[in-house]
Amino acid sequence: MVDERSESSPLVRIRSLLPGLARAEQRVAKVVLDNPAAVARRSITEVADAAGTSETTVTRFCKAIGVGGYPELRIALAADTARTEARAERDLGGEISPEDDLMQVVSKVTFADARAVEETADQLDVATLQQVVDVIAAAGRVDVYGVGASAFVALDLQQKLHRIGRVSFAWNDTHIMLTSAAVLGSGDVAVGISHTGATTDTVEALRTARQHGATTVALTNFPRSPITEVADLVLTTAARETTFRSGAMASRIAQLTVIDCLFIGVAQRHLPTAMGALEATRDAVGPHRLETRPDGRRKTRDTGK
Repeated sequence: MVDERSESSPLVRIRSLLPGLARAEQRVAKVVLDNPAAVARRSITEVADAAGTSETTVTRFCKAIGVGGYPELRIALAADTARTEARAERDLGGEISPEDDLMQVVSKVTFADARAVEETADQLDVATLQQVVDVIAAAGRVDVYGVGASAFVALDLQQKLHRIGRVSFAWNDTHIMLTSAAVLGSGDVAVGISHTGATTDTVEALRTARQHGATTVALTNFPRSPITEVADLVLTTAARETTFRSGAMASRIAQLTVIDCLFIGVAQRHLPTAMGALEATRDAVGPHRLETRPDGRRKTRDTGK
């Protein structure tokens, strides 16, 4: 489902819907994404000419991304440009060139990561998030699927749920994902994590889990991607990938933001149990941490001798 709340950036929606747009509409999208401030000042005829298409296609594009028409798109782009300029005097953009020194790299990476978190929060459908919290809080078992960079996010969710006493497993091997999904049933939840939403292994595992009666949840950057077709509930991120920043970077930060919100929501539903489990797990690993003094020097462990 596309989130059409007014505070959500139109650029976030365009990037997330881009793969599912018709080819001519994608050309319009590129014109908008390349220079949204300029499009906010242009007529529909000028934008159509720049995209090598018709005014009718521009209008269809506007409807496809959830705005009523071109005038509404111009207003949304102008407002978004003003918010961006107010947030930062310089636009670091996230594009890293071979000529950038390390300080520029640090600035661009941190700027892009911060934007990924902010834009993910802006477009996150809290009502859907609440539904996911509800089904996971009531689940007998939660299996989480992810490969590549998404596998690390899947492991993070599994570890968090285990720490509050929820039965959860994370899988990244295709055969194990499928056999796991095949033994799930009503009352269980399967979560598939894929930035593109087109990772075959994850989509197939989620489809199998759904066929066996489990509630399926997808976490993806693209709300019209294949994984959403096999998910009962869809949570979306808003990460933009640029040069040197593949799915392993900004998307992971955005996914972890959603996972943290989800985890806290589930923990709140079982607060006494969750707090007890967190204390027990903290105590269990405590002896494996080196103690330090305020000056940073190690304390001598009391052995009782």
